[in-house]
Amino acid sequence: MTNPHDPYGQQQPYGLQPYQPPQQYYAQPYGALRPPDQGMAVASLVCSLIGLVMCFPAILGIVFGHIALSKAKRGEAGGQGLAQAGLVVGYVVTGLWLVPLILWFVFVVLAIGAAGVS
Repeated sequence: MTNPHDPYGQQQPYGLQPYQPPQQYYAQPYGALRPPDQGMAVASLVCSLIGLVMCFPAILGIVFGHIALSKAKRGEAGGQGLAQAGLVVGYVVTGLWLVPLILWFVFVVLAIGAAGVS
């Protein structure tokens, strides 16, 4: 009797299977895990710190911080701490820039009002 799965047509006794060499399993090396993307969080902190010199980058730092924080909370990116630091620094720097701006505006309005009265 011939085995239909035997391509060489050798006779096998009933119930015996042909010899199968053991399968060799090779260990697959794990690749280096890529750290989570935290570019927006870094941009937030850098822009907020540059905002100490110029006002506008601090506003960009706030925007980047909110985007990075939402991505970090969803698990799409890392750098939640950097994003929070960028937000805090951005809001503080923006506040520090707004105080002199508001005082200047009040001074101009008062000066114009005082000049118009007399």
